[in-house]
Amino acid sequence: PVLHGYFRSSCSWRVRIFALKGIEYDQVPVNLIKDGGQQYAQQYKKLNPMQQVPAVEIDGITISQSLAVIQYIDETRPGTPLLPSDPKKRAQVRMISDLIASGIQPLQNLSVIQKIGAEKVPWAQHFISRGFQLEPILKETAGKYCVGDEISMADVCLVPQVYNAEFKVDIEQYPTIKRLNATLVEIDAFRTSHPSCQPDTPD
Repeated sequence: PVLHGYFRSSCSWRVRIFALKGIEYDQVPVNLIKDGGQQYAQQYKKLNPMQQVPAVEIDGITISQSLAVIQYIDETRPGTPLLPSDPKKRAQVRMISDLIASGIQPLQNLSVIQKIGAEKVPWAQHFISRGFQLEPILKETAGKYCVGDEISMADVCLVPQVYNAEFKVDIEQYPTIKRLNATLVEIDAFRTSHPSCQPDTPD
């Protein structure tokens, strides 16, 4: 697989969790700031008409939404399953993943924040805090991880979002989110996929 992504992109980080499956992959950096945003280059637009990261070339196709990539990997590769076999738990994993991937993260996207201007920090704080009303949901579903005691797609979504949130809101007010994140960031796959450890991470 080839991952076209950006070191600080939380969506790209979700996909770098290839590491949980022990999958080797190549990375092609797409700098969202340099040259006015390399995602807008014609060459990249051919790969991903939405001009967003990540885009993953795998098995002869290109997939461009992180949750779609994760679910495809889960369905086609052995290793740690990222969706539980139990339908109720699987629905909970998808619910939490969607709450983060659709309800919080898009409102923090660089393309959105650039439009907000001077109000970008209060804007980010408001929507992260609103999204982290996920706390009581996680209090109900969590065991060691977001849903029970097995790592899932929900955990893969949570860690990048907490990393982004820590620059803007006080995580102490969300004890379940804080506890889950503290456990997850100690796992090798989350460490190696961290934004500080990528080929395009600045010195």
